[in-house]
Amino acid sequence: MTTPTEERPAPKPELLLANWQGELDAADLYIYLAGRETDKQRANLLREMAEAETRHARIMANGMREQGVTVPAHRTSFRTRILKQLARWWGPRAVYPMLHGWEISGTANYAAQDRATAALAPEERTHARTLGELSRGSGAPAAQAETWHRSAGGGSLRAAVFGVSDGLVSNLSLVMGFAGAQADAKFVLLAGLSGLLAGAASMAAGEYVSMKAQRELFQRQIELEAAELAVTPEEEVAELSMIYRAKGLSKAEADRLASRLTEDPDIALDTLVREELGLDPKQLGSPIGASVSSFLAFGIGAIIPVVPFFFGASTALVGVSLALSGIALFSVGALLSIFTGRSVWFSGGRQLVIGGFAAAVTFGLGKLIGVSTGV
Repeated sequence: MTTPTEERPAPKPELLLANWQGELDAADLYIYLAGRETDKQRANLLREMAEAETRHARIMANGMREQGVTVPAHRTSFRTRILKQLARWWGPRAVYPMLHGWEISGTANYAAQDRATAALAPEERTHARTLGELSRGSGAPAAQAETWHRSAGGGSLRAAVFGVSDGLVSNLSLVMGFAGAQADAKFVLLAGLSGLLAGAASMAAGEYVSMKAQRELFQRQIELEAAELAVTPEEEVAELSMIYRAKGLSKAEADRLASRLTEDPDIALDTLVREELGLDPKQLGSPIGASVSSFLAFGIGAIIPVVPFFFGASTALVGVSLALSGIALFSVGALLSIFTGRSVWFSGGRQLVIGGFAAAVTFGLGKLIGVSTGV
């Protein structure tokens, strides 16, 4: 049985410290994003959210002081610095989907804590909803969806990071397999470049076909919706009304809103596609863009283990390749932490262990094959 909120014990100092750090990081990031927003209304929303997060941080700090804990100086986390850089490169809306997920997670965490902290959960939930609207390009005037992300999780950026990871792990394993077989450096280089080109081409082709099929499917669904609207407009109005009733509107309000939205055929189709199909007609994905992104992402990761072998033939090059790849593996894992919410050290270390294990296995197999075949 769940303990009532008012009976929950005061949180431990380390939990308060984590809450305090997260709140100040969020406030710092929201202020930064507000400064880069081109829309005044969105910027004002972000500043209001920053003020709320600062107030939450003060509550956490007071809780630490009451327990005799000294409040340390705030240091911006690695994750926040990365998100600022992403916003600097691609604009604030590049990071809204990730922030949306974090606020939802924060809401659940706060709701399970003591009474004072749980009281902040509704405001965190409001922040999550606001970020959800901003990430979809709605909820504020002049909002336009960014073309580079396709899902509420920052899909293309996440896919790019995973693409780099795939290229790095697969080509490192290939290079270590040849190195284990004690092949000449020139053959290791040839194998690495071949693996890079083959893997990147395969990724690009697969992404193109997948995205093309998905786009065609979405277009077909939109065409069917347009046909239904033209043939049976009354039924489409009724369906839209039911959707709004499910969202909480009364029947009269839902009927009135559905009728108003369907007066213009273009607006009607756009609304039905968004509400019934859950699609944004302007954001169906680019097969060519996805293909090129996959090729480049895989290639960037795959080239790292190969770089040392451009500079000659030496057994030391294997060690250099492993060192460069290890640094890259940890860095990729650290970047993935901005999506998973795990710590930088855990995420980076896990990626390093997985990649190292794969390389060790293929190195051992390569050595075994080299000995048994006399290569």
